[in-house]
Amino acid sequence: MSYTIVPERPGDAALIEPLLDLAFGAERHAKTVYRLREGVASLPDLAFVALDGDGIMQGNIRYWPVTIAGRWPAIMLGPLAVNPARRGEGMGKALVRHSLDVARSRGHRLCILVGDPEYYEPFGFTSASAAGLALPGWVEERRFLVQELADGALTGVCGLVGRAVPGKAAARA
Repeated sequence: MSYTIVPERPGDAALIEPLLDLAFGAERHAKTVYRLREGVASLPDLAFVALDGDGIMQGNIRYWPVTIAGRWPAIMLGPLAVNPARRGEGMGKALVRHSLDVARSRGHRLCILVGDPEYYEPFGFTSASAAGLALPGWVEERRFLVQELADGALTGVCGLVGRAVPGKAAARA
């Protein structure tokens, strides 16, 4: 099965919510990470879709600006979604690899997420709680992860992850 990763296009936005509903269910909006996204635009240069051979979107990934303790910028990966009928083909992993490479090349330094450690640890993610980070709501601690996108980016960084200021240009995280 083949697929191509391209930047998210304007017409893709209408297809992403139904894909997220299919992948995660509509109740996902009650989760802590969704509250961190409210009123804040995703980072358009880190939004990608995976297209099948017919050009139909089968997966997507987005990132959001956040801050740590109001002092350090970071990016938050998620959601990552793949059409359940296409899971197991490597599409999600390709989206993660590609987008993290782009994030590094654009100067982002820290990335957090909430997800399965078994899936994300091979990409270099580790426990965010062990690194001194916290979320402003309940999350299963083992699923709260962080990755340095630049060597030493976590040095001296600790505290509560918060929303980026809406309307303010995102600093390189």
